[in-house]
Amino acid sequence: MELDDALWMLTALAAVVILLTRMRLSANRRQTGHAQIPGTILAAHTVLGVAALAVWVYYLTSPRDVVGMVSLVLWWLEVAAGILILLRWLPGSGRHASPSVDDSWAQGPALSILGHVGMLLGVAFFTYCVLADKIT
Repeated sequence: MELDDALWMLTALAAVVILLTRMRLSANRRQTGHAQIPGTILAAHTVLGVAALAVWVYYLTSPRDVVGMVSLVLWWLEVAAGILILLRWLPGSGRHASPSVDDSWAQGPALSILGHVGMLLGVAFFTYCVLADKIT
């Protein structure tokens, strides 16, 4: 498999994670454990994800160093925001969150953990590819 193909597949997976995260959080907004996260933070998380994705796709189609660095900054901000929201949402996080009820997506936070850790690993790979100048 070519590196370009792997990058495009990871980009598509990132788009799916951004979309599903937004759908899950907005669908469960009234759920216990989700309501303590302000809507503005969730909106900022989504906007960062969409912006990172758009700049990254532009970078993949016409690689320029500055665009690559901007996309990496956006990706890392997105990942940091997602991990911080996830840590606050986890039931073991004390007073901020309690167990979710009526979650039709999954039992507990496993799906969210998978998505956010996957994004962390994907963005780390994106960073390697940009900094090592592997994208043509």
